Amino acid sequence: MGEDGKGGQAGGRREGPRCIAIIGPFASGKTTLLEAILARTGAIHRQGTISDGNTVGDGAPEARDHSMSVEVNVAEIDYLGDTYTFLDCPGSVEFLSEADGVLAGVDMAIVVAEADEKKVPALQVLLKKLEDRGIPRVLFLNKIDKTTMRVRDALSLLQPASSVPMVLRQIPIWKDGIAIGFIDLALERAFVYREHAESLVIDMPDDDQAREVEARFEMLEKLADHDDVLMEALLEDIAPGKERVFGDLVDELRQGIICPVFIGSAEHGNGIQRLLKALRHEAPDIEITRERLGLDSGADTTLQVLKTLNTLHAGKLSIARVLTGSVGDGEVLHRHDGSEAKVSGLFRLMGQQATKRERAGVGETVGLGKLDKVQTGETLGGSAPARQLYTLEPPPPVLALAVAPKERRDEVKLSSALAKIAEEDKGLIVSHTQDTAETIIEGQGEMHLRVALERLAGKYGLEVEKRPALVPYRETIRNGTTVRGRHKKQSGGHGQFGDAVLEIRPLERGAGFVFDDRITGGVVPKQYIPAVGEGVKEALQHGPLGFPVVDVGVTLTDGSYHSVDSSDQAFRMAAILGMREGLPQCNPVLLEPIYQVSIYCPNDATAKVNAIVSSRRGQILGFDAREGWSGWDEVKATMPEAEIGELIIELRSATAGVASYTKRFDHMAELSGKTAEEICNRFGRSQAA
Repeated sequence: MGEDGKGGQAGGRREGPRCIAIIGPFASGKTTLLEAILARTGAIHRQGTISDGNTVGDGAPEARDHSMSVEVNVAEIDYLGDTYTFLDCPGSVEFLSEADGVLAGVDMAIVVAEADEKKVPALQVLLKKLEDRGIPRVLFLNKIDKTTMRVRDALSLLQPASSVPMVLRQIPIWKDGIAIGFIDLALERAFVYREHAESLVIDMPDDDQAREVEARFEMLEKLADHDDVLMEALLEDIAPGKERVFGDLVDELRQGIICPVFIGSAEHGNGIQRLLKALRHEAPDIEITRERLGLDSGADTTLQVLKTLNTLHAGKLSIARVLTGSVGDGEVLHRHDGSEAKVSGLFRLMGQQATKRERAGVGETVGLGKLDKVQTGETLGGSAPARQLYTLEPPPPVLALAVAPKERRDEVKLSSALAKIAEEDKGLIVSHTQDTAETIIEGQGEMHLRVALERLAGKYGLEVEKRPALVPYRETIRNGTTVRGRHKKQSGGHGQFGDAVLEIRPLERGAGFVFDDRITGGVVPKQYIPAVGEGVKEALQHGPLGFPVVDVGVTLTDGSYHSVDSSDQAFRMAAILGMREGLPQCNPVLLEPIYQVSIYCPNDATAKVNAIVSSRRGQILGFDAREGWSGWDEVKATMPEAEIGELIIELRSATAGVASYTKRFDHMAELSGKTAEEICNRFGRSQAA
């Protein structure tokens, strides 16, 4: 734009349906902003409040109980002839995965923030998510009625969270320390707030004119970084025309190279109308979004699934954006694998309410009924499978719980309910471990898992018992021995006889289990040797300390048999008896799993993170700047799995709730002393007994 001097020429208003995400740090006022928008546009008669529990968003029982968003809220409005669908995403870092599917199909995002230093790291996490996806965004600086900070100081506080310039579009009009209105820097007009009504245009106060000139020049300077013609005008002290200024604001917003900032109070409905007008005139539309996604506008019908809901009465509901073409009730769509999915019901969404409709056109966002196999993140085609626009990767889990139904008869019901909850929430992973025979749910934090269990109880009527997931300890041996296992039993008729001499030896770490034989002269017939091996393997399932034994080699060296009484079963028992006698003689030792851990945190918390790692028997390998993240570090360490269990709770407490980590298994390490004894007494020997 700068070289050809055509700044502002593409900045015309786009018509048609828009889809807009509302995101922001926890408790920044996102749901309240959505409520204010609904009230301002006449979609609801009266603006509800979080405290009263009567907002359109956060209608789920869990959201009401905790006074926080725990899933995406959807609401559609009509504003001056255009349709807007707002998708209000949870702000807590524990529920951020809810936004991942949504961002695959939106035109832009409204980022709700406040002048709170503690929330800047969380704001950066959210903005980075938008920046990585190339999604245009504006920032709504909320709670202007409660701030004691100059707006430009607030912007300086928030700017480090953004990789592109934050461009202030409005400054407040102050009276006795309270913001009573604002000056629009692009329009060069002053407005005074009115409670739950549109702001009133007033003459610009004399005392504010100098502030307006200074703030407007700063706005123009940032725009001129991408427009050489505007830069020349500023250098020559020539006032640019409003058409060029608005053109640059629109173009640079749509390209994602600036983040315009609006101010207001969602609670009181202040600044909402101006924000809506900016969306109407400046927001990108479906055509621009298709270009960003690399989707041909002439393509067959294409839909992007943004969110999945499982309702008790209406069944499964897939919230989808129509990117090209249109879709109607009863039509057949095609999944990426070629399978078909028939739409059974088409719905307009408003919070917890779904209203039937017959058809949805390009750009619209709708609920599609009973697409049973379709998942969040899928791209659906009309007459043929569509190219998948986005691969939805679940975030790495950071906390795990083992769950079991209180009533044994509910095991199948629990499995089905967990599958439905995990289908809705891609941040939740459900698995069954063979090592510990547990059903494990893994998620993004303490509240995330608590909400999942509350849904099990409230939505599906399932009460569960929960506890920390068991650590898959192992044991091995330090020394070897040779032992004879002899099984002899006579009980009428054929008896049982098996005799095996076993040489037990330690193997190097990670070698697993090896069984072989050095039988000569047929002292143990070949047909019984596999049974000896099976008996040895069975005995290794519970060693002297109560855990599976690994890194052990066993050789069958000698033995004897009876031509009548010997059998596979007899030799299997002989091997078991021999191993039970021999393993305690081999100096058994406990092994615990050690993981490599990468912890991501703001660099002002790195010292605290290092201390936390050390206090959990971790060994710090080093730390470095986190790639692509300004002001963040990556701390690398090794840590026992037993210490990782509730690590995230301590990390989040030390980092204003934003730390995360990834882990991968590294090796098994010997553990002795008091800690090992306590583990064996609690989890090992008692279970083996």
